[in-house]
Amino acid sequence: MKTVSLLSFKYLRCSAFVLLFLLVGPNLGAQEPPVPELSEHVINKFGERPAVPSGALSEDIENAVIDAFVVPAATAGWGRDQDISLRLIADSGDPRLAWLVSDMMRFVSGGPLLQSLTDAAGKLLGIEYATANIWGTTTDYLIAWKIPAPPGYLPVKKAMFTSLEPEWEKLFVEGDIDWTHVSWGGVLIDNRPFGTTDDRCRCIPAADNPEVISANEAQWLDDEDIVFGVVINGESRAYPRQIMEVREMVNDTLGGRDIGMPYCTLCGAAQVYFTDQLPESIERPVLRTSGLLSRSNKVMYDLNTWSVFDTFTGKAVTGSLADKGIQLKQAGVVTATWADWKQAHPQTTVLVEKLALGRDPDFRNNRDANGPIFPVGDIDPRLPVHEDIIGVITESGKPYAFQRSKAFLALASNEKVGVENINLVLDGGGIRAVDAEGNDLGSHQAFWFAWSQFHPDTGLW
Repeated sequence: MKTVSLLSFKYLRCSAFVLLFLLVGPNLGAQEPPVPELSEHVINKFGERPAVPSGALSEDIENAVIDAFVVPAATAGWGRDQDISLRLIADSGDPRLAWLVSDMMRFVSGGPLLQSLTDAAGKLLGIEYATANIWGTTTDYLIAWKIPAPPGYLPVKKAMFTSLEPEWEKLFVEGDIDWTHVSWGGVLIDNRPFGTTDDRCRCIPAADNPEVISANEAQWLDDEDIVFGVVINGESRAYPRQIMEVREMVNDTLGGRDIGMPYCTLCGAAQVYFTDQLPESIERPVLRTSGLLSRSNKVMYDLNTWSVFDTFTGKAVTGSLADKGIQLKQAGVVTATWADWKQAHPQTTVLVEKLALGRDPDFRNNRDANGPIFPVGDIDPRLPVHEDIIGVITESGKPYAFQRSKAFLALASNEKVGVENINLVLDGGGIRAVDAEGNDLGSHQAFWFAWSQFHPDTGLW
C-alpha cells in the first residue's frame, strides 16, 4: 500500500475512485503496441511526433496521476498537492499522459487551472498554442500523432467523466473502442425507458414510435425543408431534419421492420439500422444518445444491454452485444427536399411537427461553417472537410464514397455512377445506392471528414 500512503487522509475518504485505479495496478506495466507511421500530410500539418515511450509508468508518476486526476474527480477539489503532481507529470517527458490532461481540460472553462493544464500539455507535446481552443487543439495533436493512451488510462478517465454523469459508469468498459477519442458532447445521457413521452431531461431525447401523418396533412413543412427519406418493403417515411436535429435518435417501425435511426448533426449523417431479425436470445436494441462523442461523431448505445455501438458502422464495440458479434444491417437513407421527396413518394408518411419540441434549428452551414467544432485530428485531404458524400459498403466489404455534387451531375446526365456491385440512382431529389436488381444497399449521406475517419481505407469515386 505504498502508493496509498502518499495521499493525504482527507482524499482517502473518497477512496472509491482511488481503489478503482489501484485495483488495475497489475495492468500498468502492459506494453504498448508500436505506434503507426505518420503520413506526410500529418507531418506537414502537425509537425514531427514527439518520442513516445512504452511500458509502465514509474511509481512516482502513478501516484501523481492519482493525485492530479482521480482525487479531484472524487472530491471536486484542486489544491497545492495537485499543482505539484501536475508539474511532475509535465516534467515526465511522456506524451501519453497528455491524454489525461486533455480529458480534464474538457471540464475546465478557464482560470489558473486551465493555464496549468495548458502548460502541462504544451510541455508534454512540445507545442505552443496560438488559439483559444486549448482543449480542441491539444486533442487534435494527440489524435493526429496517434499518441497511445498511458497505462491504466480507462479507469482514470472513467473517474473524471462519471463525476459529471454517474450513468456513464456502465459505458466506460473495455472493448473494441479507442476511449482516448471519446469526449463529452455537452449534454448528459438519454437513459429514459423505451416509449417515454416526457422529454424533460438534460439529454437529447430520442423519439420512440413517433406519431406520423400523411404528406397532404404535413402543412407545417415548407417545400425547401430537408428530410431524410427511408423506404422499407415499399413503405416510405420522411424524417424532417428540423426534428432530427432536436432528437438525434428515433426508434421506429417501418415496412414491418424495427429500425433505429441515429442522426449526427456534427457529421451531417442520418443512418437507419434494422433492430430486428437478430439472434433469438437478443432483445430488440433500443438505441439512445449517450452524450459522448468520438471524433465529432455521436456515441450511441443500447438501453437494454448498455452495449456501445460504432454509430457509423452499426457494430457493437462493448458489452454483451459486442461479445456476441452483433453488427446491425443498414437501410438506405436519402437526403432530399420535402418537395422532391413527396413528389417521388406521394404515399409517404412524415413525422408530426410537435416532435420538434417547438424548436426550428438548422445547424447545417452555420455552426460547422469553419470546420468540425470538436477535435478530430487529421482529415483526409482528398476532399474538403464538409463536402457531402454518399457512403456505401461494396459486396467485397470495401467502403466507398461518392462526391455528391459530381455524382448528382453525372446521374442527371444519364451517366452510370458505380463501382463493383454498387449503382447510384436518383430518388426524390437525392441519391441512393442499389444493386443490379434495384435492391437497396444501405447508403447514406455524410460529411467527408466523418466518413473518411470511420472508414480510413475508403475508396473515392
